[in-house]
Amino acid sequence: MTEEIRGSTVLPARREDVVLTTPDGLRLVGELAMPLDRPPVATMVCLHPLPTAGGFMDSHVLRKAAWRLPALADIAVLRFNTRGTRSPRGLSEGEFDGGNAEHGDVTAAMDFVAERGLPHPWLVGWSFGTELALKYGREYAIEGAILLSPPLHRATDADVAAWAGNTRRLVAIVPELDDFLRPAEARVRFASVPELEFVEVEQGKHLWVGENQTRRVLNEIVERLNPAAAPLPEYWPPA
Repeated sequence: MTEEIRGSTVLPARREDVVLTTPDGLRLVGELAMPLDRPPVATMVCLHPLPTAGGFMDSHVLRKAAWRLPALADIAVLRFNTRGTRSPRGLSEGEFDGGNAEHGDVTAAMDFVAERGLPHPWLVGWSFGTELALKYGREYAIEGAILLSPPLHRATDADVAAWAGNTRRLVAIVPELDDFLRPAEARVRFASVPELEFVEVEQGKHLWVGENQTRRVLNEIVERLNPAAAPLPEYWPPA
């Protein structure tokens, strides 16, 4: 018997509580979700929204990615709390530093990916997380970076322009009704990167609230990480 996949649906996966260690010695709490009975084909490294505004590793799009994508798309999902951020998983050591010292947090995540041999990693940032991806993502062995609701508050024009000509793919998913950066302005701000894949989501909002918006975002992610699995089924088990 099949059931519709809803916001509270948790699909089968191997889930492991993990601890990441930063170059400055902090311990960051996280979770790795893997396909249940086969190796992943790609890896999603989640960079969460602004912790001072309630963002953490359980922010809903990232949580639902971990609940669904290992089963539906054979994608490994690594989520973690950046320094000083608390969630039900626990509190990461350190203090919020506005995206500066968090450079080390991204390094810790990518070191973990390398140690575990996780394949074809992508950085997937949401809001504040997009700033970390833009500022630091080019340093790592990634396939690309996906930016959900990029505000471009902390990432400078130079940070954006540095992606031009890069072999790593850069995808900006911009909601039509975003609170901070709407598509028309975003196209101007990202014009320095001609290779950018720009996705405008009609009626989308910064927080991607609602199952329709969640499905749209997850499908955009899967189309890059494992296009053979898109579009995602809406029922489990799939027909």
